[in-house]
Amino acid sequence: MVIRIMRPHSEDFEEKHEECGLVAIYSKKGKPVAQLIYRALMALQHRGQDAAGFAIFENGKIEVRKGLGLVNEAFKIEDFDLLGPIGIGHTRYPTAGLITKAEIHPFVNDDVAIAHNGHLANYKLIKKDIEKRHTLVGTSDSEVISILLKENLSGGIDKAVGKIMDAIDGAYSNVGIVQGKIIAFRDPHAIRPLVYGENQDYICFASETTALDINNIGYSGDLGPGELAVIENGKIVKKTIKKQEPRHCMFEYVYFARPDSVINKLSVLEVRKKLGQTLAREQPVKADVIVPIPDTARTAAGAFSKESGIMMDEGLIKNRYIGRTFIMPSQDKRKAAVSLKLNPVKSVVSGKRVVLIDDSIVRGTTLREIVSLVRGAGAKEVHLRITCPPLIAPCFYGVDMATYKELIANNKSVEEIRKFLGADSLGYISISGLKKAIGLPVCTGCLNEEYVTPYAKKLALEKRDDEAFCG
Repeated sequence: MVIRIMRPHSEDFEEKHEECGLVAIYSKKGKPVAQLIYRALMALQHRGQDAAGFAIFENGKIEVRKGLGLVNEAFKIEDFDLLGPIGIGHTRYPTAGLITKAEIHPFVNDDVAIAHNGHLANYKLIKKDIEKRHTLVGTSDSEVISILLKENLSGGIDKAVGKIMDAIDGAYSNVGIVQGKIIAFRDPHAIRPLVYGENQDYICFASETTALDINNIGYSGDLGPGELAVIENGKIVKKTIKKQEPRHCMFEYVYFARPDSVINKLSVLEVRKKLGQTLAREQPVKADVIVPIPDTARTAAGAFSKESGIMMDEGLIKNRYIGRTFIMPSQDKRKAAVSLKLNPVKSVVSGKRVVLIDDSIVRGTTLREIVSLVRGAGAKEVHLRITCPPLIAPCFYGVDMATYKELIANNKSVEEIRKFLGADSLGYISISGLKKAIGLPVCTGCLNEEYVTPYAKKLALEKRDDEAFCG
């Protein structure tokens, strides 16, 4: 029997999601790594909550374990009896409409195992070509990459990865087991993150440094654009395969990554402070209290408070035992769902001019209910300040924003959005302010349609034309 998790249509969500988190661990002393991989996946749980898997190289073959659900739900205790000294792991959120066990990473193809973070913009083209030679078992980017890698290994790992980089367009960070070796590589623009570190006992690659921290492995740095790393004889051997100008995903700093992570050598916490500080300078407001919308906006809200001189308080309390909002077909039910997840503190907001700080606005439906909730608790005014510029275009690099029509900023002006949300004022950080706060070259495709790869640009034009044709 095939188990499927059905994904509600994206229009019913305000949340933003990315596909997944990665980890690869190598033991220098031949110790088992399965439990370390489990700990790392727990530290990366925020990057994907629908499935998890890991692969261990043991006794000359790859053993894989995978399951649906959270990390602590996906595995059995006996799964960690594996004794192999090298392995990779993955937490998954799919941008497609469903997930089966065939889509759970890592994907194993004989002596090759691959786990993937990102999205291949030209996946359908590559899939069509590969299906001339192979029968695919799922719809995972990882499966396609594993086949391309396997087909070209006769020329060596370097050349095989080069063939992959020549063939695919999009964002990808990958870790793998190839012929008994750990490998890791990153797309030529380094869009998705991939950090690494080591101590006396272990070498680790991961999406974020939290996966290193939980295993007491020091952070050494990040793979560069188009860089391949292979662990050989207990050491990391790196080679640049196909380098282009770096364009890191700005959403990692705005929303996705944990604030205690370091990616691309930058503290996520410190970047979010700068975002809040910049936002306060660009979008000043007269108010009595600043309230962060839990949880990712909290750091920026603190910096906004310090810069503006307006006190911050916890005016919205999150119920941490409520999972992701499920499909809500009516406004009343959506409002009830927001009330399940958030509760306003009346003593903080009643009679006050309140500034709500949020990280971004995708569709606006949930934020509209939050504004209503705060007003219902007695707020005299409700002002919105957003640490990400207006999202006007789809993402083709792994963020679950697939269409123009679902993005409120593509359809409405800032003033129209303000009225829709029911706020007294609305202010976004500027693109230039965002770039300055991050301080690294970033991808801004979803902000201004300046996509960094050719096929993504082509998809954007086709999607805009299709949506215009369909009304």
